[in-house]
Amino acid sequence: MNWLELSDNEIMKLVTPIMNNLMDASSEIDHEKHVRDFSENMKNIVTKEELEKQCKIYQKTLGFFTKRELVGIFKKKGDVRVFWKQWYSKSDDEFLAFVHIVQRNGKLEVVNASVS
Repeated sequence: MNWLELSDNEIMKLVTPIMNNLMDASSEIDHEKHVRDFSENMKNIVTKEELEKQCKIYQKTLGFFTKRELVGIFKKKGDVRVFWKQWYSKSDDEFLAFVHIVQRNGKLEVVNASVS
């Protein structure tokens, strides 16, 4: 079955553990865990050194990730993009968390992700 034909709830059952892992690994500054579901291109971009640098910067100023609320799921012919409102422990501001996922060789891969 084409995973893009699944319901939004079924898509979220696949995507949520991937995003949870990204957030947990970022909080832990665990590069190997963080890139677990990344495409090869993303693995080349997010080096261990760059992850450590970025995590230390946001943790110092914003704290750690806290709650996340789904904003929307966007399905295209070949991928899914999921957006959430995201909060940090040291800020009352709302941020946008995003993950872009494709399926390659039967495996879901993160081709883009960010919090801004």
